[in-house]
Amino acid sequence: MREFHLTTPIKDKDIKNIRIGDIVYLSGTMVTARDEAHRRVVEEKLELPVDIKNKAILHAGPIVKTLDNGEHQMIAVGPTTSIRMEMFEEEFVHKTGVKLIIGKGSMGIKTARACKEYGALQLVYPAGNAVYAAKHVEKITDEKWPDLGMPEALWVCKVKDFGPLVVTIDTTGANFFDAKKREFNKRKEVIIKRINEQVRFIK
Repeated sequence: MREFHLTTPIKDKDIKNIRIGDIVYLSGTMVTARDEAHRRVVEEKLELPVDIKNKAILHAGPIVKTLDNGEHQMIAVGPTTSIRMEMFEEEFVHKTGVKLIIGKGSMGIKTARACKEYGALQLVYPAGNAVYAAKHVEKITDEKWPDLGMPEALWVCKVKDFGPLVVTIDTTGANFFDAKKREFNKRKEVIIKRINEQVRFIK
């Protein structure tokens, strides 16, 4: 496990040697984008109203406070379940050029294919840390598609050392969760065999 500090805009050379299981801390521009944003880009063929090429998105429905001066403050920003975006992510990456896809839990073969073809990473933010995550959002610089409501709107954030982020799909298409499942199943088979030998007298 290695640790990397990335700053947007992210170049291919910045992430080509990062592998599953590595840890990333992000600084720069990160935009919240979940179900409806993906649906608009992929199904409705709309242009994303913010440039995320070589930047990062976060699958999240944040809690945002509007201040008296009209600015916005991030209160909590916990990641949402990323597999919900699996059906959209490959085309979304192709259309937007996003480099980091941050969320919760595993994603599938389409996202892995996109990461390999377009040079991107999928990363997981540890669950249960929404308030802590908000502390690393230095400023909300813009809001797009506010008609979607607070959880689904695009919140454009300036972040500093946002993380730790665990790399779960790398630019080779390797999937951390799939690798761990294979490791678990191999260990499980050995243990089951040992148990069967010990209880073979039971009928």
